[in-house]
Amino acid sequence: MELLLWIAVFAVAIAFLVKGADWFVESSEVFGLAMGLSPFIVGVTIVAIGTSFPELLTSIFAILNDASEIVVANAVGSNISNILLILGISAIVAGRLVITRSLIDIDLPIFFVVSILFLGVAMDGLVTWQEAIILLLAFVVYFVYSATQRQGKEESKEVSILPTRDMRRHQMKEMKDLEKKPRLNWKVFFFFILGIVGLYIGSKYVIESTLKISEIANIAPAIVAITAIAIGTSLPELIVSVQAARKGKHEIAIGNVFGSNIFNMLLVVGVPALVTDLTVEYNTLTLGIPVLIFTSMFFVISGISQRIHKWEGAMYLVAYAFFIGKLFKIF
Repeated sequence: MELLLWIAVFAVAIAFLVKGADWFVESSEVFGLAMGLSPFIVGVTIVAIGTSFPELLTSIFAILNDASEIVVANAVGSNISNILLILGISAIVAGRLVITRSLIDIDLPIFFVVSILFLGVAMDGLVTWQEAIILLLAFVVYFVYSATQRQGKEESKEVSILPTRDMRRHQMKEMKDLEKKPRLNWKVFFFFILGIVGLYIGSKYVIESTLKISEIANIAPAIVAITAIAIGTSLPELIVSVQAARKGKHEIAIGNVFGSNIFNMLLVVGVPALVTDLTVEYNTLTLGIPVLIFTSMFFVISGISQRIHKWEGAMYLVAYAFFIGKLFKIF
């Protein structure tokens, strides 16, 4: 009974976390546009960084609860679910995902290099503050490079500077809607505060319920993080990518995964590691990271081939099910 109660708390906390992030980002976007910032600047700063708040705050609360192993486990689990689960479902929905030349020329090489960097940092089982600085410097380079490469194109079309979940939502809007300077009212301030409260409550109780569930069920907190937390915080990406795939917007569906994974490896791990050394838990190190290496390589190969077929999407889902089964020793 107690286990079911904490599972319910976990589910509600995830809902608070995701919805709080949406409210915070949307109201912050209005603040930026109302102050006269261009849609491009809003997309590349407020929206881009704001979308990583759920993962960041969850990581911070994990550190406050002396559970630093949750941080890397969540990042690894999120990246695996982004590739195998989200792209798998998107490819099945679309029938075939086509990877555009812009993603291959810009995002794919960056994703490959960042993956190598992250794996090099995490493979020894510890992420130190020195390594955190390297990750954050790499994030700054990625951030500036992406903005520079896309600025001219996006200012004349849509806001899609960094391919994360809420920015990809912007791509589904017309630029003229963003160019309208909104007026600030009490609703904007209300949802801004509500978003902060939602992020705080969600992050706090996601970690507390994770620790309680792991204690009652006698499983490692990192296993809960690499599965349940990873899937929960990836739900917005799943919705955006599947909707984009259904509408034939393949660049959005795939770019969403590129950006989210890069953010997880550089920002979500890098910021908490500045505060304290992050340990990489045994299951994360011996199973999670090898699976991440395999899925990332397969993703890069798919990118080079410029196609992710329906049967490949089905194989992605089978591989994800096998990964979950191995974690919980079902196989």
